[in-house]
Amino acid sequence: MGGPRDEDPPVVMEMNPIDQSLNSKPEEISIVFDEYIKLDNANKNILITPRVNKDEVIFTAIKNVLKIELNQDLEENTTYVFNFQKAVQDLSEGNPAENLKLVFSTGPSIDSLQVSGNVSSYFPGRNTKDEDILVGLYPLEDTTNVFTAAPYYLSQTDSIGNFNISNIKEGKYLAYAWKDDNNSLKAEYKSEAFDFITDTISIDQNIAGLQFNLSKGDQTPIKLTRSSPLGTNYTIVFNKNPAEITLENEQIGKSVFYSKGDKRINLYSESIKEDSIAINLAVLDSVGYSIDTLIYAKFEESSRNPDKLTITPNSGLSFYQQMNAELTFNKPVKDIFFDSLYLAYDTASIIPITPQMLSWKDSLTRDVLNIKLEVADSIPFEIFTLKAADSTFRDIEGQYNEAALAANYKKITRETLADAISGSIAGAEPPFIIQLLDSKGNLKKETYLDNSTTFSFKLIEAGNYQIRVIEDLNGNRRWDPANFERKKHAERTFYLLNPETGDKNITIRGGWTLEEQVIQGSPKTGLNTP
Repeated sequence: MGGPRDEDPPVVMEMNPIDQSLNSKPEEISIVFDEYIKLDNANKNILITPRVNKDEVIFTAIKNVLKIELNQDLEENTTYVFNFQKAVQDLSEGNPAENLKLVFSTGPSIDSLQVSGNVSSYFPGRNTKDEDILVGLYPLEDTTNVFTAAPYYLSQTDSIGNFNISNIKEGKYLAYAWKDDNNSLKAEYKSEAFDFITDTISIDQNIAGLQFNLSKGDQTPIKLTRSSPLGTNYTIVFNKNPAEITLENEQIGKSVFYSKGDKRINLYSESIKEDSIAINLAVLDSVGYSIDTLIYAKFEESSRNPDKLTITPNSGLSFYQQMNAELTFNKPVKDIFFDSLYLAYDTASIIPITPQMLSWKDSLTRDVLNIKLEVADSIPFEIFTLKAADSTFRDIEGQYNEAALAANYKKITRETLADAISGSIAGAEPPFIIQLLDSKGNLKKETYLDNSTTFSFKLIEAGNYQIRVIEDLNGNRRWDPANFERKKHAERTFYLLNPETGDKNITIRGGWTLEEQVIQGSPKTGLNTP
């Protein structure tokens, strides 16, 4: 009490074995510091390469001594590196020891080859950081990979995504990077972001410029787990959500419709059918695995009560001149009664909704309804409410919406809109998906470029935005993640960046025009040398 705060990190006074020592095969390692120490998550934060069985290693901090019991035999003629990062801290203030590393060899020489590069993320979240991402090397002859075992050589990225793996033995390797959320030292093929270098890396000299681009994509091939009647309907269940669905039968879209649920397809029929109907089913998952099979759907009598019809509107959106409302239903809708569907803009005035204003997003599902109508500038109101009384919509099972709908939309004036953001894309080839995102990452506008590298978003509400580009290599109009088994990388995504700060955020004001913006393609996964 009363003294200055201790801001000095622990300093090493003695190491056994000595750093850079040769022909050393210790059973125990000890490091003596100039003050009392403590350990912060030693099993995670202390990186040991090449690979050892960390379950057998015991880390102990006693007063000013760090003791490491290996409890296993080390490989012959191999250089070992203990990188302590911020695991060793002083006891009083938690100041980590700086640049603490121990290198020794069990043979007569120290391996000195290095591999360095950078890791970034294709879809970084608001709180995504490029630090503490793992990068690993596996010997080519190793039967394990990033999903089955810890790597032979291992490193972590710094705060800007840079990494360096040192003291590597000459040889051929496979390289991976992943976000080790569960601290298992291997990637989870369903839930963790990862990337890989397709080609074998021959390390006989130092290698710089290795680039990884992380993204998530469930690597499990899609499978049909069951299909069976559910009440009067028929359900098809998968082990994961399909990315594309094709159902072929002459009754699909006429008397039989479907909806997509969590890992399932629900089939609905307008009437009970005595015989099952044969439907050709083809589904594709996000990483490219597919199912193509024949199912026989039954629509039988049932005492099970149908689910209630529910509606979810995209309320709260702003619009200029044309209002675009979207209503999402939990089931296919058969009938709409227009006398109770209208747009209200004061206590007494309405704009009737007519069939010409409506369109189904998919006529085979009839569960997402788009409503587009022009609102004249002469109407001097700001808030417009899309209203539907109860029993306005009837679904394919004969159920009506029980709750009335009231969804608000805000009309904005021309003066509050920016004129345009326009520019070009460099370092990549079309087709492209171009997305305008708000400050929270929500999609505001999207356009598709088949064979052009120039883009433009017009009449944009003032605010902060990001522009994201997806390089749609196969032209399927969606982003495709990596497929590890097929050695196929994820499709590249990149953003418009401020050339001076590297910031993704763009601020636009009413009446502004931002022209000649250049979106530079991000480095591809692999070796990128100057």
